Amino acid sequence: MSKNLTFSCNPVVSIVGRSNVGKSALFNKIVGKRVSVVHDSLGVTRDRVCSEFEWRGRKFTLVDTGGLEFDTNDSIKSMIEEQVKFAISSSDLVLFVVDYKSGLMNLDKEIAFLLRKNSKNIIICVNKCDNTRDLNSIGEFYSLGFDDLIAISSVHGHGTGDLLDLICEKIPEKKQNFNTKDYISVSIIGKPNVGKSSIINRLCGEQRSIVADFSGTTRDSIDTMLEFNGKNYLIVDTAGIRRKNNLKSSIEKYSTFRALDSVERSDVCLVVIDASEGITSQDAKIAGISKNYNKSCIILVNKWDKLESNTQNVIDFEEKIRENFKFASYAPIIYISAKTGRNFDKIIPAIDRVYNSFNKRVPTGILNSFLEDAIFRTPTPSIKGKQLKIYYMTQTGVKPPTFVFFVNKSKLFHFSYQRYIEKGLRNSFEFSGTPLRFVIRQKGDSFEDEHSIEKIY
Repeated sequence: MSKNLTFSCNPVVSIVGRSNVGKSALFNKIVGKRVSVVHDSLGVTRDRVCSEFEWRGRKFTLVDTGGLEFDTNDSIKSMIEEQVKFAISSSDLVLFVVDYKSGLMNLDKEIAFLLRKNSKNIIICVNKCDNTRDLNSIGEFYSLGFDDLIAISSVHGHGTGDLLDLICEKIPEKKQNFNTKDYISVSIIGKPNVGKSSIINRLCGEQRSIVADFSGTTRDSIDTMLEFNGKNYLIVDTAGIRRKNNLKSSIEKYSTFRALDSVERSDVCLVVIDASEGITSQDAKIAGISKNYNKSCIILVNKWDKLESNTQNVIDFEEKIRENFKFASYAPIIYISAKTGRNFDKIIPAIDRVYNSFNKRVPTGILNSFLEDAIFRTPTPSIKGKQLKIYYMTQTGVKPPTFVFFVNKSKLFHFSYQRYIEKGLRNSFEFSGTPLRFVIRQKGDSFEDEHSIEKIY
């Protein structure tokens, strides 16, 4: 159903090497921000992390990968190896990072053999050369059999400018097939081990994220560009969001911050729930994140294959979701199975619908005709003999749709009447899966007046 575009049609440059040689630090130094998680412990990076970069007019996609160890007895290390091999095969150029301070190691030689077997353009990056005197003693790394070798320090930035110049010499010219800004950004959020990575792998038709039977496998937010029926979607697989008191390490805390950052830059949130576990308070808190960031939302109930599939189960489960997620009553629910592919054909169309709602504009004339009819059906409330008057309404923005109401007294616009108007807007204009933002201004207020009231529904 899909075609994976690995983020763009620019040349692809992958960073590979064994664990703890500074691959992620180099990645972050080049792109100029902390995209990959960097930590002194081994094996922090597990999935591929991508970012677009431009240097002297040349654009390329930089890919950070997990540390290679070739340990077939460790399932995670084996999956990392497969991820790295895929990154190598998809690359136009590979930056092979080695560690000057620890010197040439047997594992470096094994990686060099893998790279030669794949016949790729290779630049050896001798990292952690923090002083100029280090430049005279890097010759041993030429024995790996590659012509291009450069000394760098990913911490201090030494040599990175020369490295970027060399990258631009080596990468081929490529034309982009689409505007990389022309896409819908979708973040997949949920507790650890609810199946987020399995969902993205099935959507993309490849092993894009590492999947295992225990929690906490994904630590970074992983970007993947997906093409479907001529449209582009940036799918972001995020680390599982744990309860605050369960964040045991700095890596987990930073991964959670990265997940929240992914939500902030997305248009649509896919909130994943594990059907076999039922609804938990943490699920509700995670769904609340999309509301707090004013994002459109779809609820995916994964692992539905583990429950007996009948109408009553669906009704019961939906009642529990609506009871616990009252703040997101507008979110559509899809019952899926990443294992069997059940209802996966409904996900992309649902994303399109809620994204269209997220961006929908209604002309002022049509809005006020709706408002007049709504007031006729249910007159405005009055408090202590003073009746609410709504002079007119207009839409002032999207993402989320934002409506400004001009009234005689903002305090008279009771919460219950706002909910009545909200329900009418959703039914009349099909605002599916998106919050609505109301701004109430009383007569005489300016747009910056302190008496104005803002609410999100």
